[in-house]
Amino acid sequence: MPRYKLTLEYDGTRFHGWQHQQDGTSVQEAVERAITKFSGETRRITAAGRTDTGVHATHQVAHVDLERDWPLRTLADAMNAHLKGVGVQLVETRRVADQFDARISAVKRHYLYRIVNRRAFAVLDEGRVWQVKWPIDPVRMQAGADRLIGKHDFTTFRASECQAKSPLKTLDRLDVTQIGHEIHIRASARSFLHSQVRSMVGSLILVATGKWTPDDLADALNSCDRSRCGPLAPPQGLYLVGVDYDGADQAV
Repeated sequence: MPRYKLTLEYDGTRFHGWQHQQDGTSVQEAVERAITKFSGETRRITAAGRTDTGVHATHQVAHVDLERDWPLRTLADAMNAHLKGVGVQLVETRRVADQFDARISAVKRHYLYRIVNRRAFAVLDEGRVWQVKWPIDPVRMQAGADRLIGKHDFTTFRASECQAKSPLKTLDRLDVTQIGHEIHIRASARSFLHSQVRSMVGSLILVATGKWTPDDLADALNSCDRSRCGPLAPPQGLYLVGVDYDGADQAV
């Protein structure tokens, strides 16, 4: 039974997250429905990560097994025809080895958080950024971000409903870049805790606006106390932008 790697792009504002919901408004449900419509098969797909309600993706990865060895262009065009207008599109398809697993085979995940820092309303980016109207100092924000890089107990930045076995994670990258009126925060790690990126961004805003010092952020991290976390950044600014596999997703 052929296994396919699916690289997906979606607008998170249209969905209640990636994972199946009772009302059927998940990204997973939309993709599985498209697979059934073009192939006649009912299949569950596995993704690299579960994005929350309102979170977007330019590079979500999933895999699915199908009975037929479909031409890749036919599979992509058929799925996208059934996904048209839904808010999801299949941007790349690849036939991969049976051992490939979109979640387990992933060695690194990459997220982007977008902040628009201006007083005028961000008309063209509504629902796709967090707009912060008070001044942000990206240099202070990076100084705070540097305190979070490395292996730590990230309990402070972990959602209460997180199902991860351990709060210990290694954060490989947390970069702050200013591009005009936008602040981009890029985070990379093998895996993240539930709401970890949004929790870190919310706390970094306190540093960037002078309410906290970088030492305050380090103290919050070391406290391993969720109540010491800053405000949770809204989901609409967060994007899953990449998943690395170190060759495990090689085409066959």
